[in-house]
Amino acid sequence: MTGEVVTRFAPSPTGFLHIGGARTALFNWLYARHTNGKMLLRIEDTDRERSSQEAVDAIIAGLQWLGLECDGDPVSQFARADRHRAVAMELLNAGKAYYCYASQEELAEMREKARAEGRPPRYDGRWRDRDASEAPSGVSPVIRIKAPRDGETVVRDHVQGDVRFPNKDLDDFIVLRSDGSPTYMHAVVVDDHDMGVTHIIRGDDHLTNAARQTIIYQAMGWPVPEMAHIPLIHGADGAKLSKRHGALGVEAYRDMGYLPEALRNYLARLGWSHGDDEIMSTEDMISWFEIADINKGAARFDFAKLEALNGHYIRAADDADLVNRFADLIDYLPGCAWISDRLDDTRRGQLLQAMPGLKERAKTMIELIDSSRYLFASRPLDFDEKAANILTDDARAVLARSIAALEAVERWDVPSLDAAIRALAENEGLKLGKVAQPLRAALTGRSTSPGVFDVLAVLGRDEAIGRIRDCVA
Repeated sequence: MTGEVVTRFAPSPTGFLHIGGARTALFNWLYARHTNGKMLLRIEDTDRERSSQEAVDAIIAGLQWLGLECDGDPVSQFARADRHRAVAMELLNAGKAYYCYASQEELAEMREKARAEGRPPRYDGRWRDRDASEAPSGVSPVIRIKAPRDGETVVRDHVQGDVRFPNKDLDDFIVLRSDGSPTYMHAVVVDDHDMGVTHIIRGDDHLTNAARQTIIYQAMGWPVPEMAHIPLIHGADGAKLSKRHGALGVEAYRDMGYLPEALRNYLARLGWSHGDDEIMSTEDMISWFEIADINKGAARFDFAKLEALNGHYIRAADDADLVNRFADLIDYLPGCAWISDRLDDTRRGQLLQAMPGLKERAKTMIELIDSSRYLFASRPLDFDEKAANILTDDARAVLARSIAALEAVERWDVPSLDAAIRALAENEGLKLGKVAQPLRAALTGRSTSPGVFDVLAVLGRDEAIGRIRDCVA
């Protein structure tokens, strides 16, 4: 197939953009960008009972958050029903399809007979060559494709290789229901053809569909797009991916504090590889992505690997950019309104100053937000259990003596604060931790935090000494 590459992502709007769909969209997007082609978005909304505008909005928002922009406006499959019907009539008039008047009772009998004989249930073609004049009255017919009965249909797949389907197993499937609505199998082919799709990259659960869709392409005399059916994602235990493994909507990953560039990188490595490269920029992925490099085996989703990769991206991020992401994220997260109310210019400045220390310890944005809470805390602080246990009478006595040492610091910066506290510990005959740990608890209300000298510097002289005085008092 020559000319511009056109891929498509075609989700059903029955829920959020789940992680498997996000990877499918990413692979389509990467291949389109790699070939200077296009990726189109089609919303397969023919199931009117389960489809919703809320789900459409969530899918589009999820793609935007991931940075996977589509080319052109989304196409509604439901809105194209007239075109699907017209193609079904073309097939009918060309003798490539036929009206079938089999009743529900007859179809049930066929299924029962097949089961009794140990065969998969298949339509037996009883109306394939009958004249419509024999049609029973009062029955609205369906339109069935005249599938080839002999030989095999071959799906030439870039991931699975040549997959062969005996035509006897494919039967004369329905393209138009009795109420005039198109089946999914038929609508997909018409839409892909009309949208100029040249490459179909989707989950391997569609492999059998590919055989039936190939029959429609051939009946219409249309070129069959290149196909690549990618293995589904499994959980770390090898079982099919479920919610307990991480089969969530991408907005859940945003709310868990993952960065979109980290999730993109991680999803790209789920079933596709480029040598031993683990960390890849988006530019690298676009440059390197080839369908031939997609693995044939199922990939396993591993939260620990995603978290480690996310930590890398947080550490590598620009501090000012992280402050902006911090501000955007707290608007989404439950329980963060109190931070949002206090994120004024002064606190933004403190957050920017604290960011080098905060991001070194955070694997997710949630951890980063959590470790920054000391900046937003009101005096007197609440102490968690571990911090309260650190603040013994002896520790408070050390804190009382630290106030004078800190008040004597002329230049309120990390080196000066470090020197002052080390000198105090030495004068007291204490290890540094015996002074630093009570200081950390008094300043943050917790037993863990960024470096205590960073905390002192970011809080500023008045706030830091005030918090220590509160604790001593």
